[in-house]
Amino acid sequence: MSFFKKLRDKMFRSSDKIGEGLNALVSDSPVQDQATRSVAPLPEAEAAKPGLLDRLFGGPEAEEPRRELDDAMLESLEDVLIQADMGVDTALRVSANIAEGRYGKKISASELRRALATEVARIMTPVARPLPLYPTKPQVVLVVGVNGSGKTTTIGKLASQFKAAGKSVVIAAGDTFRAAAVEQLQVWGSRAGVPVMTAPEGSDPASLAFDAFTKARADGADLLMIDTAGRLQNRADLMEELAKIVRVLRKVDPTAPHNTLLVLDATTGQNAIAQVEIFRKIANVSGLVMTKLDGTAKGGVLVSLADKFGLPIHAIGVGEQIDDLAPFDPEDFARALVGLDS
Repeated sequence: MSFFKKLRDKMFRSSDKIGEGLNALVSDSPVQDQATRSVAPLPEAEAAKPGLLDRLFGGPEAEEPRRELDDAMLESLEDVLIQADMGVDTALRVSANIAEGRYGKKISASELRRALATEVARIMTPVARPLPLYPTKPQVVLVVGVNGSGKTTTIGKLASQFKAAGKSVVIAAGDTFRAAAVEQLQVWGSRAGVPVMTAPEGSDPASLAFDAFTKARADGADLLMIDTAGRLQNRADLMEELAKIVRVLRKVDPTAPHNTLLVLDATTGQNAIAQVEIFRKIANVSGLVMTKLDGTAKGGVLVSLADKFGLPIHAIGVGEQIDDLAPFDPEDFARALVGLDS
């Protein structure tokens, strides 16, 4: 199964929510009362009658209800996008761009869906970049994010994928305060044939990072992936912990870490915006990975993140299997988000 098909099938919550919203706002044509400026539905949905050429060559889409793209429809479109967690500013910008060249014309839900997919892909294309690989050995990848975001699983999947691509990888289980995170990484390490360095529960994560870096360098490893704690209850402690890890790494290599990945859980919706803002202050975030797109109707938050921050999006996840994490493809994502088949 292609990742696009998997993405489309598993993002049904987002695509259904957006698709149903687009269908509803086209079929429920409003009438604007000039005296009161109130919006009321017509007794029956107004549909443009297809012309002869449309009937001959237009196919099923020619029979679709069509509605004039006016102010009321634009406002409804904005509401649909906001409900899909695209954020107010992004929803307004996307709606305005869709209206350009279409305002005052009748449009079908299919045409609106394609226009939305095009606009989403336009926003996402500049940030769709794979994790950069450098000649430095080992390349240090520091992975941050709140607990429960899928951080540990993402590290395991990436390590397994890099190992399958011929790279030698070392994992450091730096979230030393959560035994479950360490055990999960050990399972992934065993599955992928990747060594996982651990320390006793409650140990200093910076000390583990130093030992892992020293070993990875001595072994000639290509990549060192370091898990970190994600406790935001006390940001000062977390900030100091991450700062200490970076200081210690730079004693071995002044350019480390070479990547700092922030893993985000799509089900948190607009809370992901706040997490990016926090972790950009705490750590020098270089790129994003979005997980759990299969478990939410809030997939639009990824569009909001791209529009607001412009940080590279390296990969997205739609499940627990190793092949459920894949490089981010903006056109595939856009089509899946709005429910297009191809």
